[in-house]
Amino acid sequence: PVSGRVPPHYDILPFVLPQLIPSYPTMMQQRMQHRRYFASTAISLILLLVQGGADAFQATSTSLLGVSNRLRSSQTVLAGQRNGSHNDEGVDNIIVRSSSRRSFFTQQAPSILAAATIVANTLPILPANAEDDLIDVYFGCGCFWHVQHEFVEAERTILGRADDELTSRAGYAGGKAGASNGKVCYHNAQNIADYGKLGHAEVVSMRIPSSKFEEFAVEYCKLFDKDGNRPDQFGDRGTEYRNVVGIPGGKSSPLAESLVKASLKTGDKLDFAVGKGDDRDLAKVSFIMDTADFPAFGAEQYHQFHDGFKLDENYPNSYNSLAGKFAQKGEDFGKCPNGMIGIGIGGL
Repeated sequence: PVSGRVPPHYDILPFVLPQLIPSYPTMMQQRMQHRRYFASTAISLILLLVQGGADAFQATSTSLLGVSNRLRSSQTVLAGQRNGSHNDEGVDNIIVRSSSRRSFFTQQAPSILAAATIVANTLPILPANAEDDLIDVYFGCGCFWHVQHEFVEAERTILGRADDELTSRAGYAGGKAGASNGKVCYHNAQNIADYGKLGHAEVVSMRIPSSKFEEFAVEYCKLFDKDGNRPDQFGDRGTEYRNVVGIPGGKSSPLAESLVKASLKTGDKLDFAVGKGDDRDLAKVSFIMDTADFPAFGAEQYHQFHDGFKLDENYPNSYNSLAGKFAQKGEDFGKCPNGMIGIGIGGL
């Protein structure tokens, strides 16, 4: 069974109190603030118990740490595409199916809101940039050409980044083999470090503030249609195009919960499983990868800022030319062969 460490909800007090220490100029002020906070929190907890809110408080803790709880019972085999019609043998790491997510949030929403409101009023105010540390993440959803364009637009709209600040790059990730002689390459006639043979999928990596991850996850979920199929589900198939999300810490990261929330916000179309490397291509399932174990490897320059396959994915030259501009500034796109037959256009 896949499990995660779930700290009991009463651990919130020793976790929060130390955060107050650097916030006050003198030791006396620190002590007074600690006492006030402890008293306020204790009163809030007593009110919850008196009003029958113990279940609500536990539901709040379950919501905050829900991914870890759900992972604990994730040995169950994926039982079907929304109707139980198929059995994907060997998938013993499904975090949660859509129905269980939906019932949890709808049934517990009132109590969660009540408890969360009381507890939130007692928490210390953190600095504005406390969650704005930059993290490296990646998203995979079929061919990376169109996906890169969508995340470039997300960087522009969500983060307000200019062209020279964009971090979205086409790449490869998810294979157990990692790199071969320091390389991961697209298919090529010389058969050098072929990403498919190394077990990787096509992805788009980026560096973003952790506090904005959920917004980027929403953009990722929007790439899937109402039934949970990716745009090229019936074209590009196979492990090289499987759905993956790479985050620091993988299943144990709070970002995994944000990923589930993003799916709920966009129609609850996806199920998530813990990626073990070399995973299969499953419809409506995205594998959560730990970037420490499965990092992203940058793709060749000719794959960067490329037009998509569809007629409406012929992007302007200002977009297509970005790869050359980054290369001129010194960005290294590797030493892989230039496509399957050496042309370096459209993968050839």
